[in-house]
Amino acid sequence: MLDHIGFPVSDYERSKAFYSAALAPLGIQLLLDMDLSDSGGPGGYAGFGVSRPQFWIGTGQPLTGRLHVAFAAQDRAQVRAFYEAALAAGATDNGAPGLRLHYHANYYGAFVIDPDGHNIEAVSHLPE
Repeated sequence: MLDHIGFPVSDYERSKAFYSAALAPLGIQLLLDMDLSDSGGPGGYAGFGVSRPQFWIGTGQPLTGRLHVAFAAQDRAQVRAFYEAALAAGATDNGAPGLRLHYHANYYGAFVIDPDGHNIEAVSHLPE
């Protein structure tokens, strides 16, 4: 349904490092890092993805409130690896890896809070 999503962060370099580490276990990497400040743009943009950038962060006025972004994991092991990598990169726990039966029988997710206070999730919908 979505082609891509992006939002501004309070500390571009910190968030770029955080997402580079946290998303690596999901096979998601930094694919494009642009500085548009010389061409009249507001500054840096980092695009993460597998084959093309689909998740973007950038400089600018950070959002108020809490955004929720869920990344698809290939299996439960990737969910656990995301969670551990995100915590090691400075995230705060917001829900350890586990089944969330209130969604459905195979919903296995993990939740962390990123450096700007956003709820970031990795989820697998497959049985173990």
